Amino acid sequence: MTTDLPLEGRKGHHEDPVLNRSLERGIEILRAFRPGADLLGNGEIAERTGLSRATVSRLTQTLVSGGLLQHDRSQRAYRLAPLVLSLAHAMRSGSLAMQVAAPLMRKTAEHLRINVGLAVPDRDEMVYLESVRYNKKVALRSVVAGQRVPIELTSLGFAYLGSLEQEARQQVLRRIAALRPASWQQSRPGIEAALAQFAAEGYCVASWQPEVVAVATPLVVEGHQVQVLNMSLSTSSSMRDVAKEFGPCLMRLKEEISAALDMTGPDGQ
Repeated sequence: MTTDLPLEGRKGHHEDPVLNRSLERGIEILRAFRPGADLLGNGEIAERTGLSRATVSRLTQTLVSGGLLQHDRSQRAYRLAPLVLSLAHAMRSGSLAMQVAAPLMRKTAEHLRINVGLAVPDRDEMVYLESVRYNKKVALRSVVAGQRVPIELTSLGFAYLGSLEQEARQQVLRRIAALRPASWQQSRPGIEAALAQFAAEGYCVASWQPEVVAVATPLVVEGHQVQVLNMSLSTSSSMRDVAKEFGPCLMRLKEEISAALDMTGPDGQ
């Protein structure tokens, strides 16, 4: 596992002979693009990645040549190229876990009239693989595949932390504390309460958006990447009431998906 520090901020880093440093840096550049940051210049990329401007300039040209970035000459900036979307589509369509889970998630969402999501961890965030939104009201926050949410504030993140061994969990929490020190102290009590609930119930609840409550549990199947399943709804009910009503439903869905995945074998993710 590579260090979480920016590539050029590593002190005393012993380079792993298996890793390609340029490729690793190129991936960091692609990671710099997020919703709301679709067009970035070399200076902005350098600031986001911790790489030097010279390194960024060289690698962005390579990524343009490889079809992963497009160069907007008028803006002197870069955006992700369509090839990135093609790769994402290939990932989704090739995931046996998603093929198995999606129909069961959709059935549950329609039956309970609730939102159901499936996500995986990526560093300090959770990334949605699938999101079945039952409530179509425009006023409600829209969640789509590929969207990221913070680990330290969400039921998805709490459930993921609950699935980890102590040392692995501490590594994730140390990264979050380093990246967001201002909010870290406020986040800790919620994390501790969620982990206690997870230890007792197998799931945890959170409400990080106004009047939106979610309950989540990890989906751990041998041969598959750890994923996290959640249910959410817009409600004025307390987190305790939502957990009491939907926690058992979530655990039943988890058992259904796990049993179906056990029958298919590993999907190679």
